[in-house]
Amino acid sequence: MAFDYDLDFEHIDFRKNPELYRVGRGEQGVLLVEPYKSEILQHWRFKTPDIAKESSDKIYQMFLDYQEKEDFVGMDMARKFLQMGYTRARRYTNYKGGKKYDEDGKVKERQNDPEKAESASIFMEKWKLAREDKEYLKRKKEHQKKYG
Repeated sequence: MAFDYDLDFEHIDFRKNPELYRVGRGEQGVLLVEPYKSEILQHWRFKTPDIAKESSDKIYQMFLDYQEKEDFVGMDMARKFLQMGYTRARRYTNYKGGKKYDEDGKVKERQNDPEKAESASIFMEKWKLAREDKEYLKRKKEHQKKYG
């Protein structure tokens, strides 16, 4: 089932109402689903490889902590933040300031920022661990079967 953007995200606590959560595709809902957004976002950084390492380590540990608490929604949100760390760092690798389009809506010329590329690689490593985790995959299947 698709991610439902029509929900009242400002008032739903998805920890108390996991039945309302849909996995969706990729990073859908990563900046909407509370209380997870507030718990994880404060640790999400990728400016330098050192910062990306600290951030991805922390978020992956949160993934494991949610797993230990049998909190699938938390696990999936941590996975989404790891994925977003990778995708945003890649965008900054390719486009100065992370902006792909100029003022006229034309695609800017690509660049290569090796520091951001390394940050992306660091996030990719943790994202891959999360998305391939056997317990995560089992709980994802169960959640989708039970709630859609």
